[in-house]
Amino acid sequence: MQNTSLPIAKQRPWRSVTADVILAALVSGPLAAPFLAAAPLPILPQIADIIYFMGNHVCPQPEMGLALWPPNLMAVCMRCFGTLMGLMATRYWVEKDQGKGRYWLHQYGLLGLLLTLLLCLVYPFELRAQALGWWDYSNPIVTVFGAVSGLGLGAYIMPLLHGSSVQKLG
Repeated sequence: MQNTSLPIAKQRPWRSVTADVILAALVSGPLAAPFLAAAPLPILPQIADIIYFMGNHVCPQPEMGLALWPPNLMAVCMRCFGTLMGLMATRYWVEKDQGKGRYWLHQYGLLGLLLTLLLCLVYPFELRAQALGWWDYSNPIVTVFGAVSGLGLGAYIMPLLHGSSVQKLG
Protein backbone atom coordinates (compact mmCIF):
# COMPACT_ATOMS: atom_id res chain seq x y z
CA MET A 1 0.00 0.00 0.00
CA GLN A 2 1.31 3.42 -0.96
CA ASN A 3 1.55 6.20 1.62
CA THR A 4 -0.42 9.21 0.31
CA SER A 5 -0.38 11.35 3.43
CA LEU A 6 0.65 14.96 3.22
CA PRO A 7 4.15 15.92 4.35
CA ILE A 8 4.44 17.07 7.92
CA ALA A 9 4.19 20.85 8.11
CA LYS A 10 7.23 22.75 9.31
CA GLN A 11 6.88 23.61 12.96
CA ARG A 12 6.59 27.37 13.54
CA PRO A 13 8.43 28.92 16.49
CA TRP A 14 6.18 29.75 19.45
CA ARG A 15 7.08 33.44 19.24
CA SER A 16 5.80 33.55 15.66
CA VAL A 17 2.48 31.95 16.56
CA THR A 18 2.10 34.16 19.63
CA ALA A 19 2.90 37.31 17.65
CA ASP A 20 0.37 36.37 14.96
CA VAL A 21 -2.37 35.73 17.54
CA ILE A 22 -1.67 39.05 19.26
CA LEU A 23 -1.60 40.95 15.95
CA ALA A 24 -4.87 39.31 14.86
CA ALA A 25 -6.49 40.34 18.17
CA LEU A 26 -5.15 43.89 17.89
CA VAL A 27 -6.52 44.26 14.37
CA SER A 28 -9.87 42.53 14.87
CA GLY A 29 -10.72 43.96 18.30
CA PRO A 30 -11.20 47.62 17.32
CA LEU A 31 -13.17 46.56 14.24
CA ALA A 32 -15.41 44.16 16.15
CA ALA A 33 -16.14 46.43 19.13
CA PRO A 34 -18.92 48.53 17.54
CA PHE A 35 -20.72 45.45 16.27
CA LEU A 36 -20.37 43.65 19.59
CA ALA A 37 -21.65 46.74 21.44
CA ALA A 38 -24.76 46.85 19.25
CA ALA A 39 -25.47 43.12 19.54
CA PRO A 40 -28.66 42.17 21.40
CA LEU A 41 -27.09 39.07 22.94
CA PRO A 42 -26.17 39.35 26.63
CA ILE A 43 -22.39 38.68 26.66
CA LEU A 44 -21.30 40.52 23.50
CA PRO A 45 -21.70 44.11 24.81
CA GLN A 46 -19.54 43.18 27.81
CA ILE A 47 -16.83 41.93 25.45
CA ALA A 48 -17.11 45.24 23.58
CA ASP A 49 -16.69 47.10 26.89
CA ILE A 50 -13.42 45.24 27.48
CA ILE A 51 -12.18 46.15 23.99
CA TYR A 52 -13.19 49.81 24.47
CA PHE A 53 -11.45 49.84 27.88
CA MET A 54 -8.21 48.65 26.28
CA GLY A 55 -8.62 51.08 23.37
CA ASN A 56 -9.06 53.98 25.78
CA HIS A 57 -5.73 53.11 27.41
CA VAL A 58 -3.62 52.77 24.26
CA CYS A 59 -5.14 55.32 21.89
CA PRO A 60 -4.59 59.07 22.39
CA GLN A 61 -7.89 59.94 20.63
CA PRO A 62 -10.33 57.00 20.82
CA GLU A 63 -13.23 59.42 20.43
CA MET A 64 -12.02 60.00 16.84
CA GLY A 65 -12.61 56.38 15.80
CA LEU A 66 -14.79 55.66 12.79
CA ALA A 67 -18.49 55.04 13.40
CA LEU A 68 -18.72 51.54 11.95
CA TRP A 69 -22.13 50.90 13.52
CA PRO A 70 -23.46 54.33 14.55
CA PRO A 71 -23.41 55.50 17.27
CA ASN A 72 -20.74 52.93 18.19
CA LEU A 73 -17.19 53.86 17.19
CA MET A 74 -14.12 51.78 16.49
CA ALA A 75 -12.17 51.24 19.70
CA VAL A 76 -9.18 53.26 18.42
CA CYS A 77 -8.59 56.20 16.09
CA MET A 78 -7.39 55.71 12.53
CA ARG A 79 -3.85 56.73 13.53
CA CYS A 80 -3.63 53.69 15.79
CA PHE A 81 -5.39 51.50 13.26
CA GLY A 82 -3.01 52.76 10.55
CA THR A 83 -0.15 51.57 12.74
CA LEU A 84 -1.78 48.14 12.90
CA MET A 85 -2.23 48.13 9.12
CA GLY A 86 1.48 48.89 8.72
CA LEU A 87 2.32 45.99 11.03
CA MET A 88 -0.03 43.71 9.07
CA ALA A 89 1.65 44.72 5.80
CA THR A 90 5.12 43.94 7.13
CA ARG A 91 3.86 40.62 8.50
CA TYR A 92 2.68 39.73 5.01
CA TRP A 93 5.99 40.84 3.45
CA VAL A 94 8.14 38.91 5.91
CA GLU A 95 6.14 35.79 5.09
CA LYS A 96 6.72 36.36 1.38
CA ASP A 97 10.50 36.84 1.46
CA GLN A 98 11.32 35.14 4.79
CA GLY A 99 13.00 38.33 6.02
CA LYS A 100 15.74 38.18 3.38
CA GLY A 101 15.16 41.60 1.79
CA ARG A 102 17.54 44.47 2.32
CA TYR A 103 14.72 46.64 3.69
CA TRP A 104 14.42 44.67 6.96
CA LEU A 105 15.98 47.06 9.45
CA HIS A 106 17.16 44.67 12.18
CA GLN A 107 20.07 43.54 10.00
CA TYR A 108 21.67 47.00 10.12
CA GLY A 109 22.31 46.94 13.86
CA LEU A 110 22.26 50.29 15.64
CA LEU A 111 21.66 52.22 12.42
CA GLY A 112 18.58 50.09 11.74
CA LEU A 113 17.33 50.68 15.27
CA LEU A 114 17.77 54.45 14.88
CA LEU A 115 15.91 54.43 11.57
CA THR A 116 13.13 52.41 13.22
CA LEU A 117 12.89 54.97 16.02
CA LEU A 118 12.73 57.83 13.51
CA LEU A 119 9.94 56.11 11.58
CA CYS A 120 8.05 55.37 14.79
CA LEU A 121 8.37 59.02 15.89
CA VAL A 122 6.29 60.08 12.87
CA TYR A 123 3.19 59.10 14.90
CA PRO A 124 3.77 61.42 17.89
CA PHE A 125 5.04 64.16 15.55
CA GLU A 126 1.70 64.16 13.71
CA LEU A 127 -0.22 64.12 17.00
CA ARG A 128 1.80 67.09 18.27
CA ALA A 129 1.40 68.97 14.98
CA GLN A 130 -2.35 68.49 15.25
CA ALA A 131 -2.31 69.74 18.87
CA LEU A 132 -0.35 72.83 17.75
CA GLY A 133 -3.01 73.58 15.15
CA TRP A 134 -0.91 72.89 12.05
CA TRP A 135 -3.88 70.93 10.70
CA ASP A 136 -7.18 69.56 11.88
CA TYR A 137 -7.84 65.92 12.53
CA SER A 138 -8.24 64.13 9.22
CA ASN A 139 -8.63 60.36 8.93
CA PRO A 140 -6.53 60.05 5.74
CA ILE A 141 -3.68 62.10 7.26
CA VAL A 142 -3.58 60.26 10.58
CA THR A 143 -3.91 56.88 8.86
CA VAL A 144 -0.85 57.55 6.68
CA PHE A 145 1.23 58.75 9.64
CA GLY A 146 0.17 55.72 11.67
CA ALA A 147 0.95 53.38 8.76
CA VAL A 148 4.45 54.84 8.38
CA SER A 149 5.08 54.18 12.07
CA GLY A 150 3.71 50.66 11.75
CA LEU A 151 5.85 49.97 8.69
CA GLY A 152 8.94 51.24 10.50
CA LEU A 153 8.30 49.13 13.57
CA GLY A 154 7.35 46.10 11.51
CA ALA A 155 10.44 46.40 9.31
CA TYR A 156 12.52 45.96 12.45
CA ILE A 157 10.60 43.43 14.55
CA MET A 158 8.79 41.15 12.08
CA PRO A 159 11.89 39.23 10.90
CA LEU A 160 12.95 38.83 14.53
CA LEU A 161 9.55 37.49 15.56
CA HIS A 162 9.03 35.23 12.59
CA GLY A 163 12.35 33.45 12.32
CA SER A 164 14.35 35.44 9.79
CA SER A 165 17.51 33.79 8.59
CA VAL A 166 19.05 37.12 7.58
CA GLN A 167 22.57 37.72 8.83
CA LYS A 168 23.58 41.13 10.13
CA LEU A 169 25.21 43.23 7.39
CA GLY A 170 28.58 44.88 7.88
